[in-house]
Amino acid sequence: MQLISLAQEGHELTSDLLKNRVDLESSSPPHMDGLDALMEKGSNHVSNGKSETNGNTQLQPASPMRLFGTRSKKKNHSSLTSVTSVIDGLKLLYNEKLKPLEATYRFNDFASPFLTSSDFDAKPMVMLLGQYSTGKTTFIKHLLQCSYPGAHIGPEPTTDRFIVVMSGPDERSIPGNTIAVHADLPFTGLTTFGGSFLSKFECSQMPHPLLEHITFVDTPGVLSGEKQRTQRSYDFTGVISWFASKCDLILLLFDPNKLDISDEFKRVISSLRGHDDKIRVVLNKADQVDTQQLMRVYGALMWSLGKVLNTPEVARVYIGSFNDKPVDEEFTGPMGKELFEKEQDDLLADLIDIPKKACDRRINEFVKRARAAKIHAYIISQLKKEMPALMGKAKTQKRLMDNLESVFEKVQKEFHLPAGDFPDVEHYRTVLSRYSIDEFEKLKPKMIQAVDDMLGYDIPNLLKNFRNIYD
Repeated sequence: MQLISLAQEGHELTSDLLKNRVDLESSSPPHMDGLDALMEKGSNHVSNGKSETNGNTQLQPASPMRLFGTRSKKKNHSSLTSVTSVIDGLKLLYNEKLKPLEATYRFNDFASPFLTSSDFDAKPMVMLLGQYSTGKTTFIKHLLQCSYPGAHIGPEPTTDRFIVVMSGPDERSIPGNTIAVHADLPFTGLTTFGGSFLSKFECSQMPHPLLEHITFVDTPGVLSGEKQRTQRSYDFTGVISWFASKCDLILLLFDPNKLDISDEFKRVISSLRGHDDKIRVVLNKADQVDTQQLMRVYGALMWSLGKVLNTPEVARVYIGSFNDKPVDEEFTGPMGKELFEKEQDDLLADLIDIPKKACDRRINEFVKRARAAKIHAYIISQLKKEMPALMGKAKTQKRLMDNLESVFEKVQKEFHLPAGDFPDVEHYRTVLSRYSIDEFEKLKPKMIQAVDDMLGYDIPNLLKNFRNIYD
């Protein structure tokens, strides 16, 4: 700066000037044109913490620390701008908001395993249930108008395994252990049932236009004796419940000569709790009885179902003979043939609507799962809340598990939840006995709020922006 002052005074900046030791300290500061005017303008612009913009006075922040002390009150909703369909949106919402809640409170151990991408992309599934020799395998062959790999038909219990009939490039059967580790197929969750089940599970693939839209699940015939039931080496009812949560339609097949509902069949139907809207009843092989007997059989079937299906609504029953043989008019009469044809048309129409309703079904199951996960989190946090800090943890856990019904009731009243959405107490108690309640997390309101925002904001916006691809 002193050299600039010497230059402004007319001195030539040379080495001789520096050697002569000019009194640098006596030189005046350098002159900068316009600096005073600029400083004066700045002092007029900012006065008493105010700024002028287009004639309007605005307050300036008193301290830069305010920038870090304020918090936006805007809710943090998921960005769905990159989503291309409803299914993609559900995947994003699940991974961002619902899955963290499930992982925190181990919902996958109490209800069903974590969802994967293949679970969202899977084709609609139809499961057939019934006692042996009620025509389940024949029903699938009738719809496909051909046989499929692994199909066996006979009067004895021929289907001894779960067979998934789905579309594929060629006809082949894939063993259960192989199909359960296939990441592109929605059957990875079946590994929890162990190798004993997987040895009784296979996938039958074949090219077929119907299988491009629907996947069928053929099940072993439900046994009638307690001794036969105990000889199963896997949790048959648990497997049925797993498939029921994945399927879009469940067909219960009955034979006019097998109307009795065994203990195992009753347990199977009870495991379908929560999926009542998916159940359809089929009275198959109805051409084996005449019209008068058919009326009595129908009445007896409705009476038996009324004792098992604990719903006030009457189950839809389709009557017919779903095989490739023509109806014997001499035995059933013209009225019976016309009835069977109309019933078959109604059932086929119900099956045709499955792909159209698949997207709505995915959303319905997703919302149902989210509500169940929330209730599970409330229950676990309530149990955790009642555990002592130091002494008597084992005794308290035993008391809580013995009085689990009262815990459910307390959670229901505190959070105003519907009683019908709570899980089965006995199943919940069985799974909970494997854990120490003290190891679970306390209630995390932010996770609950994220799921509430998803149900109240994100999913409605998703439905508003995208339509069903089948419309």
